[in-house]
Amino acid sequence: MRVPIGVAAIITPWNFPMAIPTWKIFPALLCGNTVVFKPASDTPATATRLVEILLEAGVPPGVINIVHGGGSEVGISLVEHPDVDLVSFTGSTGVGKRISEVASKTLKRVSLELGGKNAQIVMDDANLELALEGVLWGAFGTTGQRCTATSRLIVHEKVYDKFVDMVVDHTKKLRLGDGLKPNVDVGPCVNEGQQRTVDEYVKIGTEEGARVLAGGKTAKQGDLARGWFYEPTVLGGVTPTMRVAREEIFGPVLSVIRIKSLEEAIDISNNTAYGLSSSIYTQNINNAYQAIRDIRAGITYVNSPTIGAEAHMPFGGVKETGNGHREGGWTVYEFFSEWKTVYVDYSGTLQRAQIDNVEN
Repeated sequence: MRVPIGVAAIITPWNFPMAIPTWKIFPALLCGNTVVFKPASDTPATATRLVEILLEAGVPPGVINIVHGGGSEVGISLVEHPDVDLVSFTGSTGVGKRISEVASKTLKRVSLELGGKNAQIVMDDANLELALEGVLWGAFGTTGQRCTATSRLIVHEKVYDKFVDMVVDHTKKLRLGDGLKPNVDVGPCVNEGQQRTVDEYVKIGTEEGARVLAGGKTAKQGDLARGWFYEPTVLGGVTPTMRVAREEIFGPVLSVIRIKSLEEAIDISNNTAYGLSSSIYTQNINNAYQAIRDIRAGITYVNSPTIGAEAHMPFGGVKETGNGHREGGWTVYEFFSEWKTVYVDYSGTLQRAQIDNVEN
């Protein structure tokens, strides 16, 4: 039988302050565990309301709990605590490594869903309009602030000039502003520090030889001066060894790389420490299945962007993206419960009345 593990520490990021906590908390509770939930410091109100709703819905007090504070104090304290039996964390790779190190001292079960440097491959036979829709949504939807965002665009040389012109033209037309307004395409960075990080990476890219084809600076005109906005940015002339092609930026920045073959595209896609999501646009089924086989990533989309919300499917990545598909689908229940093997000798060691009582 599968049985609960005990107390689950749930540590979540700011970018999906309702979705990611529910992906973790609900299966943890359904498996019979209790939960101590530590949300990101940038999104405390959403998390608090979620827990209030669960209590209002009838979850007993003490089964769901919330604590606020910084990760270096409160988060690590949860990981270290002897009464915490498992840890589910979504966030940066650096913090994930620290959690894994600390949790190993008490042999806690740990789920890590970490960073990504996701690539969209566009082959010479691709439907370019479809690929354009995918890269714009993948790179600039949610301001690029998601682990599955399209950070690299790998384009076959036969369609490179045409497709990059399409991407640049449409990127320049994207509208920045309040994400709650229906006419806005791209919202702000989460805070000043993230805006500064994005700007620093763009400068690093240009210093390494990349060219700014669109965007490339903070946006401060009019109402945009009241938020941490950064223009949707396309960097051309990027090579696979540049930092902007290898390191997670977590903002609206797209690095474009030219390739000559599918094999080269797959090699470049794999040429990072991460392995979360990937995408290929092609009308050749052999190309599609070669990419599915050879790309080292937890998720591969065919003719669809690197981002999605398939909560019914296993979700996760390989390499420094984390330790496997432990969120979404049936695999999440395997993480939040464990096997218990039971042997019963019915030949006389138990009385019939005792068996009936257990069954009742």
